Amino acid sequence: MVTLYDVARLAGVSTATVSRVVHGQDRVREATRARVQQAIEELGYVPDGAAQSLSRRRKDVIGLVYVEREPEQYDIENEGLLYYDEVLRGVESRIRDRDWSLLIAFMSAEGTGEPWRPRMDALSGKVDGILIGEGFVAHRYIERLAARLPVVVIAGTPGERAADVVAADNFSGSVAIISHLIGEHGRRRLCYIDGPPDSPDSAQRRLALDQVLREHPDCQLVGSVRGNFSERSGEQAGAELLATCGAARPDAVVAANDQMAIGAMRALAAAGLRVPDDVAMVGFDDIYPARLVEPALTTVRQPMRMLGERACARLLERIASPELNPAVELLPTELVLRASCGCPAGTVTRRPVAAVSCLSRIERGSGQRGG
Repeated sequence: MVTLYDVARLAGVSTATVSRVVHGQDRVREATRARVQQAIEELGYVPDGAAQSLSRRRKDVIGLVYVEREPEQYDIENEGLLYYDEVLRGVESRIRDRDWSLLIAFMSAEGTGEPWRPRMDALSGKVDGILIGEGFVAHRYIERLAARLPVVVIAGTPGERAADVVAADNFSGSVAIISHLIGEHGRRRLCYIDGPPDSPDSAQRRLALDQVLREHPDCQLVGSVRGNFSERSGEQAGAELLATCGAARPDAVVAANDQMAIGAMRALAAAGLRVPDDVAMVGFDDIYPARLVEPALTTVRQPMRMLGERACARLLERIASPELNPAVELLPTELVLRASCGCPAGTVTRRPVAAVSCLSRIERGSGQRGG
């Protein structure tokens, strides 16, 4: 078994320095920290969870960690009850009667390597368990983190095996909304606004698009641009798609979330195009502003608050019983039909989405970076 002493020997530092790095303490130079982390990676060192739990004792605190993709951007994501807000409310509803506390941290995704890692290491020493949002953390890190304290990944990769995952059934929801565009509105030329490459939700939604297109050879993907889930990136992506397609424009745009769909609608309007007469538009999430734009946005509703509730409940179970085997829970979604897809103005129709069985989506999704 690899020990703290083995790591110290390989890194050429003291065991006290290794301990400080493992516990996320600040009194370590960055070059030394990097050397110790490299030694931990090479040796596959996992701290002794039992010894750590004795030293930490229970704190009645859980951590909630999310990625911040545009720290300087203030747009529609800051103006209403959106994804993170709803998940947070779900988490809080599970702990408020227990007199537990919630420690929230937004980690930067900017920069090379793993810029979030020092803060995550430090946070892990202050809580009894961690909820990781959006699955932005690499699998190898989750594996080590879960070996020393309870971890649940919200919106993680369905193929994750090292920690519990609670996610919406993104694949089935995306299949439903794209099939609606094709089957009920006859759209054949699609453009896609993809999400961040490190987002498991984004990966599952793209897998769904690919499968639906394979099942409809008369349809084609005429353009694809990647955004980062923000409204601004959706507007930029919409303008780029129009510039790329030229006169051969699409008859529908599928966005990987509502924020990007709303931004893309702005780009279409600036180009003099009408939604849905000229180009249909759909999103994913069913955030509150989706019903306020004109025309109202057709989308897939994922149970954002329930994601927080179920993830927090599982984390509390794991804190009480650390021996539980990791499990994946996919929550059902709902198709929300409004006018942006081509349905009549004033339409507000909700349809439950049946789960689509497709093993390849889990096998292929498990290779994605993230949880």
